[in-house]
Amino acid sequence: MKTDSIFYELSLTFPESFFELIGIDKQEANNYKFTSREVKQLAFRLDGLFMPNDSNPAKPFYLVEVQFQPRDELYYRIFAELFLYLRQYRPTHPWRVVIIYPTRSIEREEAHQFGDILALERVERIYLDELESDSLGVGIVKLVVEPEETAVDMAKSLVEKSKVQLTDAVRQQNIIELLETIIVYKLPEKSREEITAMFSLGDLKQTRFYRDAFADGEGIGEQRGEQKAKEEAVTRMLKLGLSLEVIAESLDLSLSVVQQIANSANNN
Repeated sequence: MKTDSIFYELSLTFPESFFELIGIDKQEANNYKFTSREVKQLAFRLDGLFMPNDSNPAKPFYLVEVQFQPRDELYYRIFAELFLYLRQYRPTHPWRVVIIYPTRSIEREEAHQFGDILALERVERIYLDELESDSLGVGIVKLVVEPEETAVDMAKSLVEKSKVQLTDAVRQQNIIELLETIIVYKLPEKSREEITAMFSLGDLKQTRFYRDAFADGEGIGEQRGEQKAKEEAVTRMLKLGLSLEVIAESLDLSLSVVQQIANSANNN
């Protein structure tokens, strides 16, 4: 599963989830805008930034990194990107770094180089399998690492929770579609009939992903659904001002495909 894309979509759709992850009131999301930014020197790209909406110098900006594979060079890259970003943009807000791991076993700490930095309050490491919060936002994040045998039941529970906690019908539907997308990517070997049986709730059957992915047959439908999801992701990222190269890398698409989608969006 392309976890970078999933977390990018989650941060755009339900930014409250990030602040719930770090133990801050979810209403703080109203004061931030989620974006991504390229550091031109050496072509570094910051995967996720929560930038304050106002100029209050007391509010930090958050550099967010989602890491689901062991990477010995991770902290070398993160802190190189951070300090190059500081040099290039000189933001007025103090920095914070948040790294999200599925489990501690994935982390490669490199304590001899970064032990002092990692001990700072400015750096927070989150291990999804250790979270105990029952909030909607944290639940959606944890669904990504939930075992297959319990993931569907968890997704259904989160759907019900979204109905209670979200009054905006559009946001509620976006969350439901995101939950279904996570499940479909987590269980790629399941047939159309099996997915249909799992998502027996009317809410899930009405989602755009369901209609695109399964209405026209298992093989063709899946391709159409995935293509539609990627087109929408490209359009959203273009609106954030991201370069075509950054979008292509983030969504695992060729540059020519991203260019075609961008041209089509401009002509509509």
